[in-house]
Amino acid sequence: MSYYFNTTINEDFEKAKEIVTEALKEQGFGILTEISVNETFKKKLDLDFKKYHILGACNPNFAHQAISKEDKIGVMLPCNVILEENEDGSIEVSAVDPVASMQAVKNKDLGGIAEQVRDRLQAVIQSL
Repeated sequence: MSYYFNTTINEDFEKAKEIVTEALKEQGFGILTEISVNETFKKKLDLDFKKYHILGACNPNFAHQAISKEDKIGVMLPCNVILEENEDGSIEVSAVDPVASMQAVKNKDLGGIAEQVRDRLQAVIQSL
């Protein structure tokens, strides 16, 4: 089982980020965090790196359900979605598969929640 699913879109990086953010919003997700890995590598390591952003997406309803079933599940939240620029200028968008992530947690009550989140994240990726 793969731990992510992905697609590639032909948009400039900023436009791709807008499109992905809107697609997440349509599925009930907001962006809690955004990390520009390439900017961090430049600032902290003086390394040039391709455009690579991590969006920390959260659906509050599902997060509440999960935390109510497993109080330490917050260490695995939010759901990360990455945007990375390929050499040809296209943008690869990848999302974590929460079902794969939840296999490490021995709590059967999380399975249904993880499946619902996976369905929504897959809908995001498929809509791009």
